[in-house]
Amino acid sequence: MPKQKIKSLRTLKDVGLESSFRGKVREIIDVDSHLIMVATDRISAFDSILPTPVPEKGKILTSISAFWFRGFQQILPTHFISTDLADLPSSLHQYAEVLDGRWMAVRKADPLPVECIVRGYLAGSGWREYEKSRTIGGQPLPAGLTCYGPMPEPTFTPSTKSHAGHDVNISVGQLKEVLGAETTAALQDLSLEIFRRASAYAYRCGLVLADTKFEFGWIDGRMALIDEALTPDSSRYWPVEMVEAGETPKSLDKEYVRQYLKNLPWDGNPPAPALTPEVVDETLRRYRDVERRLLAAGNTPGLGDPIRAHQ
Repeated sequence: MPKQKIKSLRTLKDVGLESSFRGKVREIIDVDSHLIMVATDRISAFDSILPTPVPEKGKILTSISAFWFRGFQQILPTHFISTDLADLPSSLHQYAEVLDGRWMAVRKADPLPVECIVRGYLAGSGWREYEKSRTIGGQPLPAGLTCYGPMPEPTFTPSTKSHAGHDVNISVGQLKEVLGAETTAALQDLSLEIFRRASAYAYRCGLVLADTKFEFGWIDGRMALIDEALTPDSSRYWPVEMVEAGETPKSLDKEYVRQYLKNLPWDGNPPAPALTPEVVDETLRRYRDVERRLLAAGNTPGLGDPIRAHQ
């Protein structure tokens, strides 16, 4: 049994646990009937895992994901089961202190090979595409939009999902060729509706949800939200007060790390450079700010009536 709490968790192997699958940040333990998803303190950028962990980041990601999933499970199928200690398998009880705050019990799903990105504001690669071609995800937009400004309406811009290598943005038409028109339409409808509801809640908490990515999979024949939900790793969050004042918004998310890396002499290919202690501390402060704002009113967001299930 671990003797003391670990401030930073880079891999489960470091504490004597074997995972069934290791992603860029999360590791999965298969416990037969379901899965235990553990968020480590690893951080990735430009599809590379950085050598420097951000202590306690995994706990913040799990806290925010569980918060959103508790709200979402009232309106659509999700893979979320619990974060209650009573639901931690007995085989993992000796690691309870190490895993505390980092794990979620989730249902097994057949994941769809796509990242469902929804953009409400122009930033990042979305702004660069618009600046070049007046499109986003291949979809035409009116002239006169600005960087960090709102789009006429939230837009679905999918990408491929890669566990190794670079994700690639694709058009809705290309996605239809891979998944079919019906599944693509369901993904688009669900992604946009979830984004609208989450954006409204975040705004009441003093946050602009500029964009995010969702992942979906099939569970018992129903399309369900899986993976993480609206964390600073998967979303852009900005302070409402800065957006309303017309200022360049402070990124309360992983964009802060991306911008730091862009200013280094690094070509974007592994190995990635280390983060300075100052960047690690500031990243943690920004993630905690999002958690504080979102969870200030309770542990479950009100997101409205159920969304029609897709089968």
